[in-house]
Amino acid sequence: MLILLPPSEGKHAAATGEPFVLEELSFPELAPDREHVLDALAAASARPDAHAVLGVGESLAGDVARNRRLRLQPAVAAHSVYTGVLYEALGYAGMTPTQRRKADDSVVVVSALWGAVGFADRIPAYRLSMSVALPETGRLAAWWRPRLDAHLGPRADGHLVIDCRSSTYAAAWHPDPGQAVAVNVFQRRDGQLKVVSHFAKHTRGELARHLLTRRGNPPTSPEALLRVAREKWEAELLPGTPRKAHQLNIVLPEDHA
Repeated sequence: MLILLPPSEGKHAAATGEPFVLEELSFPELAPDREHVLDALAAASARPDAHAVLGVGESLAGDVARNRRLRLQPAVAAHSVYTGVLYEALGYAGMTPTQRRKADDSVVVVSALWGAVGFADRIPAYRLSMSVALPETGRLAAWWRPRLDAHLGPRADGHLVIDCRSSTYAAAWHPDPGQAVAVNVFQRRDGQLKVVSHFAKHTRGELARHLLTRRGNPPTSPEALLRVAREKWEAELLPGTPRKAHQLNIVLPEDHA
C-alpha cells in the first residue's frame, strides 16, 4: 500500500534542530533535481517581485525570506512540518509506535520543492506550490513529472496506490492506472452530490488514518479498498481505464459537519 498525500500550504517551522541532509531523504536519486529547485526557489525569493512569482501575499514575507536560506533552517520529520485539515485528521501524533512505523513506510508526500518525501524525512518549512512557475524552470508540476515517474514508478510497483492528492499535486505524477485509486469526496445536499473542499481534505485524512490504524492486512486491490472505506462511509468505486485511475467516491451525509 502506498498512500499519496499533498503537502499543506501552511507549514510548521521548527525552532531548533539540525538542517536537512539531502542524501538522507527518500528517493535519493532526486538529489540533483532537489538542488536545482532549491537554488531556483532561493533566487526567485530574492527577487523584487518574489511575492508575485510565488503567488503569495505580503503577509507571508517571513516565509519568502526563509526560502532564501533553507539549507540552514532547522529540519524535522515531514509529518511534523505539514499541518492543516488533512494532517490533523490523519493524527500521526496520536498513533501507536507500530502505526507510526506503518505510516512512515506507506505515506509519500508529493512536494513542489522535494519532488516526493517520506513521512519521516527531515525537512525545513518552506513556501512553494506545485502551481508556481519558477524562472528558468517553468511550471513545477510539468518539471517534476518525468523525474517522479522515473523514481516513484518503481516505488509503487506491486502496491495499491491510494491517491489522496489535490488536482494541483496529482498533475506532477500519474501512477499506473491499473494499480491506482483516486479518492474523491462528496456530500449529499438537497438530494444531489456536491464537492466540498474542506470536508474532502478532512475525509482524505480520516481515510489515511483508517488505513494506517485498522487491524488486518492493507488493501491490495481497488475492490479491497472499497470494502475498507465502507467500514466507515458510504462509498462507491468507479472502474478505471487504461489512462485513468479507479475512482473511490466517498459520500458524506447531508447532516455531516
